Amino acid sequence: MIEGSAPVPLSEDVRRFLDRRPPRFGVIATLDEDGSPHQAVVWYLVTEEGLIVNSREGRRWPTNLRRDGRFSLLVEDEYDWVSVRGVAKAIEDAEQGQADIAVMARLYHADEPERAERLIEREFRGQSRISFLLRPQAVSSDLAG
Repeated sequence: MIEGSAPVPLSEDVRRFLDRRPPRFGVIATLDEDGSPHQAVVWYLVTEEGLIVNSREGRRWPTNLRRDGRFSLLVEDEYDWVSVRGVAKAIEDAEQGQADIAVMARLYHADEPERAERLIEREFRGQSRISFLLRPQAVSSDLAG
């Protein structure tokens, strides 16, 4: 995977799988300074350009992505799965980071809207948040349909 290579679009099947409601969780893999992999469970949003992930500043995986943008993201549902590899771009806009986490909270807690609003107001608003655009350069999947 070459850092400057062009992003690849998500197929309709992959997009439908990733954009299912209620949403699935992803597992993002980043590279620690010593080159070893680090994994974390993340919420994500599907966009025309790729996927958006968001974190509180200071966590290990966003620190890793800032240093080395290469990532792998796996989303699974029993035997169906999608793997996306590429290069992440930090979105250095604090307001956008807050907006993204609010959208995700409402999406991931759609069945509990009061909980989503509590998370947004009591936790996320007091945090420094960062979003990343995950630009797919390779997508693989096994979707039985």
